[in-house]
Amino acid sequence: MNRSINRRDALAFGVGLTASAFALSLGLPAHATADDVNRRLMELAGGSTPQTGRIRLNTPEIAENGNTVPVSVEVDSAMSGDDMVRSVTLFADGNPNPEVVTFHFTALSGAARANTRMRLAKTQNVVAIALMADGSSFMDSKLVKVTIGGCGG
Repeated sequence: MNRSINRRDALAFGVGLTASAFALSLGLPAHATADDVNRRLMELAGGSTPQTGRIRLNTPEIAENGNTVPVSVEVDSAMSGDDMVRSVTLFADGNPNPEVVTFHFTALSGAARANTRMRLAKTQNVVAIALMADGSSFMDSKLVKVTIGGCGG
């Protein structure tokens, strides 16, 4: 059966496709929340509250371009035995997917340091959590103000 598609069929298909895409998008959150990040932090920390100290998160206070925000993290650690950093995870609590990256370390890493760039959708908190070999965890967070065109706030 050789049937050609007429304008009515094409229009019906387009409307149906658009309606389906819209319906699917209603169930997805636009951005993560601080509660989403806190829940994930508690999961990573094994249910205990991460301690402050030993980890330093460096971000700019104001990012003129949210598409490429430089971020670095460093953990004070001997990188041996129980004082070894297993991983550092970065979160951005206003992005659609808050878990941005996880860096894994071994004794051969020498130091627990990492640099990256991340995209931030809006002004938000960036959070870093370090998981240690002895089961402890440490965190640091910074508020990064994302401006549009460098116009402040």
